[in-house]
Amino acid sequence: MPEYGPRPVDRQLPTQEARDLLALVRELVQREIRPPASEDERAARFPRETCTLLSGSGLLGLPYSQEYGGGDQPYEVYLQVLEELAAARLTVGMGTSVHTLSCHALAHFGSKQQRADHLPAMLGGGLLGAYCLSEPASGSDAASLSTRATRDGDDWILEGTKAWITHGGVADFYTVFARTAEEGARGITAFLVPGDAAGLGAAAPERKMGLQGSPTAQVHFDGVRVSDTRRLGDEGQGFTIALSALESGRLGIAACAVGVAQAALDEAVAYTRGREQFGRPVADFQGLRFMLADMATQIEAGRALYLTAARLRDGGHPFGREAAMAKLFCTDAAMRVTTDAVQLLGGYGYTMDFPVERYLREAKVLQILEGTNQIQRMVIARHLTGPESDRGIRRT
Repeated sequence: MPEYGPRPVDRQLPTQEARDLLALVRELVQREIRPPASEDERAARFPRETCTLLSGSGLLGLPYSQEYGGGDQPYEVYLQVLEELAAARLTVGMGTSVHTLSCHALAHFGSKQQRADHLPAMLGGGLLGAYCLSEPASGSDAASLSTRATRDGDDWILEGTKAWITHGGVADFYTVFARTAEEGARGITAFLVPGDAAGLGAAAPERKMGLQGSPTAQVHFDGVRVSDTRRLGDEGQGFTIALSALESGRLGIAACAVGVAQAALDEAVAYTRGREQFGRPVADFQGLRFMLADMATQIEAGRALYLTAARLRDGGHPFGREAAMAKLFCTDAAMRVTTDAVQLLGGYGYTMDFPVERYLREAKVLQILEGTNQIQRMVIARHLTGPESDRGIRRT
């Protein structure tokens, strides 16, 4: 089958440093990530070497302080890097987003000593992180988690199971949210747990419809002992920390969704320009041209939405509503665009000879993780009208 390369996105970046960074990312993508992506996903190969390369290149710590080995890049730039990585291989783009999410609690709520002790290795020392909030019986209702941390002198003992953990079983550190007091959001505390801690184990990876190269697994804590020096923030502050991380993480997922959608559009445009039916390229048929136009419009709208939210964040303004909107719109758009890309390629789109079938399978999970799109609608509505309980409406 013929191969068609993507067309570079014409980006508006704030500095020459940012333009140089995107050029470096594109070179790395073309050389290291895109060529083996389809084969590696079919073989369910986790790209640990690529993660190490990204870390050594400074790409796993872009939005964090240079003082601790980060890149000091604004979210506006970091998210566009994520988009480029996800367009090449979502396993890599989403993995970078999850790693960044896993560093958030320490970078923003850890003490200066904790940051000095741990952040340099996490941001540029080859380590890979995982974020442990969800549980088998606690997904969207994160405040009801049951994993427990019990004080034992200067240590904490963790017991419980986390579920749907990206990098579960392969991560070098886990940001874990556990219950330290009675039920409710105020009883949750955050901990930084080493990946080789005694009593920490992972189940076999989930068998997923997409993202086979990205391990997703339950993580078990069987009497895991963690020093109080690895408690992040105050006791009972964990739920606030978790939500703060997720607001930023949702922007990462939005950018990844736009990357997948852009890759699908590029493939569809190239195919329709090269495929002839009835003596002319199928791209000449108005019905197909209109589909491509709609796909491109959704992508540009999604990109503008996540960049607007990122610029609010960079300016120190509230951005939670806009982050929820970006995650909702961009992931729904990715699902529509990838579905249309398969349709535009016809029978070929349904085969593994072209990557659009993989993009379609990957787009689906983006509507689910880091808060389903139904949860995003609840978040947006609360910003508009206030909490449901304020109006006597039963919470669901």
